[in-house]
Amino acid sequence: MSTATTPTAAEAELAVQARQAAQKSEGYWAGVWKRLRRDPVTIACASILLLMLLAIVFAPLIAPHDPYQGSMIRRLRPVGTDNYPLGTDELGRDILTRLLYGGRLSWFMGITPVVLAFVIGSTLGIIAGFVGGKVNMAIMRTTDVFYAFPSVLLAVAISGALGAGIENAILALTMVFIPQIIRVAESVTQGVRNLDFVDAARASGASGFTIVRVHVLGNVLGPIFVYATSLISVCMIIASGLSFLGLGTKPPEPEWGLMLNTLRTAIYVQPWVAVLPGVCIFITSICFNLLADGLRQAMDVKG
Repeated sequence: MSTATTPTAAEAELAVQARQAAQKSEGYWAGVWKRLRRDPVTIACASILLLMLLAIVFAPLIAPHDPYQGSMIRRLRPVGTDNYPLGTDELGRDILTRLLYGGRLSWFMGITPVVLAFVIGSTLGIIAGFVGGKVNMAIMRTTDVFYAFPSVLLAVAISGALGAGIENAILALTMVFIPQIIRVAESVTQGVRNLDFVDAARASGASGFTIVRVHVLGNVLGPIFVYATSLISVCMIIASGLSFLGLGTKPPEPEWGLMLNTLRTAIYVQPWVAVLPGVCIFITSICFNLLADGLRQAMDVKG
């Protein structure tokens, strides 16, 4: 009789703990949102990023010209030219239009690798931190190999070996950021797996998968997500650098890093036109950085 009722009692105990954790989680996230609303810098950065996202999503409706159509008779027009408010590039193409369309590729190449690295790195890091032992040793020592190389050098080396192209650049950037997220995920999971509520769930007979799903994920995904958000700006800069070196986007596709490369020869002729892609990269990167800092402070219960 006791062996038949023990699993039911354990499941009931886990259900109660899960319900209590959900209630605490709702209160926690409500507090995070309350703290975010009181942070004007974070709200301003989020608003700028939202406006930029809407602009690049609706680029076909906003852009005044074709991003690929040029004319040698109107090349390198200055900022403020009629019908070309931000001037034209070295082939006479509208800079405003190419910035709008270029934001699509720059954002895609800046966010996609981080999302892929977040999924893969979080999975491997949580496994390494929760299981420990030889599994932890194998995953973390492999991760240490990638840490022997600087991120930019590793991205250039992998992208150069794979060849130029958007797909290869995304793959190279993903491989660069996976080890960084693994380390954070493993460290956070190590700090959670020996807490009292995890020990109680383990003593009640819950499986390792149930403990990770119910108790561990809710406590580790937040810090990992905040850290991954801070990597978006780094990823966008490195992706633009790959395109600048000819290892990312190929001409005539509009992309901010590639536009910097093609406009660098015109910096002494039309400097304001030449630096506009760099300004877009800078604003986007600094906004993502400040947004990540705001999220980190809002999610810090002690703060």
